[in-house]
Amino acid sequence: MNLSLSLSLSLSLSLSLWFCSFTGNITALFLFLAPIITFIRIYKSKSTEKFSGIPYVMTLLNCLLSAWYGLPFVSPNNMLVSTINGTGAAIEVVYVVFFLFYAPRKEKAKIFGLFMLVLTVFAAIALVSLFALHGNKRKLFCGVAATVFSITMYASPLSIMRLVIKTKSVEYMPFFLSLFVFLCGTSWFIFGLLGHDIFVFLPNGFGCGLGTAQLILYFIYRNYKGEPKNKVHDVVCVEEKVETEKNAEGDPAKHQLDLMNKKADEQV
Repeated sequence: MNLSLSLSLSLSLSLSLWFCSFTGNITALFLFLAPIITFIRIYKSKSTEKFSGIPYVMTLLNCLLSAWYGLPFVSPNNMLVSTINGTGAAIEVVYVVFFLFYAPRKEKAKIFGLFMLVLTVFAAIALVSLFALHGNKRKLFCGVAATVFSITMYASPLSIMRLVIKTKSVEYMPFFLSLFVFLCGTSWFIFGLLGHDIFVFLPNGFGCGLGTAQLILYFIYRNYKGEPKNKVHDVVCVEEKVETEKNAEGDPAKHQLDLMNKKADEQV
């Protein structure tokens, strides 16, 4: 009876782990592919506009370190972590190169410098873990590194969230990107909990929470529509023209004072 129950629990755990890893891989792939919509817009406008390149560079570092952590000689039984993050790393390299091509000079220099720093950090961590550490020490070192930079990756959209709150517009925080951050973080968080792997569930728990916050922001501000700037400018110009014609034969000083008062009221 006890043996049967034990086998049943073991099978249930294995199926749950498989389901979470499968879901995590699918949602992670969609998460990596979600920015394609953003890059189509960048390509059409030939400008990166207010989009930030930092999330793509930090995601690249996270993918590289997570793929390294999932390798059998570092962390056994985590090969699916390695394969999906290896795929993600390749996709993120394409995004970073594309972003650099269309970014303004100052932004290009910043993102390129960060890109080189990411490659240097990954190379250093990989070499140290490969030649200086063994067994559990290697797993601990790589796990801590992957966790720290996974949390950094999930935190990188905070600047965009601040922009959303400031402008009350979700234009630069795509819905599907936020959705898949939530789904991916949740899937791997559960996988890490079931597998008792703190280096998987800790950063992805943070990602789950951040994804939730992004979705809440999106649904708060998704229907906000600001006044089109060009339209407001045209209306002001027409009003000033009419005002000028009405006061053409009047007191010029009074006319100037009226215009100044009008502009002050508009600013308020």
